[in-house]
Amino acid sequence: MKTIEVDEELYRYIASQTQHIGESASDILRRLLGVNSQAAMAWGDRDILAPADNPDSGLVGWPASLPDADTLAAQESSIARFMLLLTALYRGQPEAFAQAAELKGRKRLYIARTPEELQANGTTTKPKPIPDTPFWVISNTNTARKRFIIHQVMTAMAYPAELIEQVCDKV
Repeated sequence: MKTIEVDEELYRYIASQTQHIGESASDILRRLLGVNSQAAMAWGDRDILAPADNPDSGLVGWPASLPDADTLAAQESSIARFMLLLTALYRGQPEAFAQAAELKGRKRLYIARTPEELQANGTTTKPKPIPDTPFWVISNTNTARKRFIIHQVMTAMAYPAELIEQVCDKV
C-alpha cells in the first residue's frame, strides 16, 4: 500500500463519495475512476477518512479534522464539547460551515456572524464566539438542542448519517 498526499478540498470530496461504512479510499477512487480491482483490500474498522498516518480513532468514518472521542470525553461540559466540535467543523470545511450556519429553529437563529444577530432573534440566547471562527452561537440551550444544532450543521455539510449520529452521541 502506498501513501499519497492530497489537498483538503480533494480529500473532502473523496470522503464525501463514500457509499457505505468501511469503504476504503482506494475503493472509492477505483469506483470514481472506473478502475477494476483484482484484489480489493479489506480495511475493517479503519477510519477511511483519516490520513494513513493518523491513529485510528476507534470510530468508523471519523474524520481526522474532528477531535477524537478521547479528546471530547476529556471536556468538562457539553458546552465545551459543543464548541470544540463547531470549531473543528469550521476548520475542516469553512465554506460549507458558512452555508450550514444559516440554520434556524422555529423561533431562533442558532449561529450568526455577530452576537447582535443572535440576540435579535431570541431572548436569553447568551451568544458565545465559536473559537477560531468568525461565528457566534447561542449557548443557552440544553444538551439535546446542542446535539440538534451539531446534527443540522453536519447534515447541511453533507457528512454521512452514521458519522453524524456518532458525533452527536459525544456531545
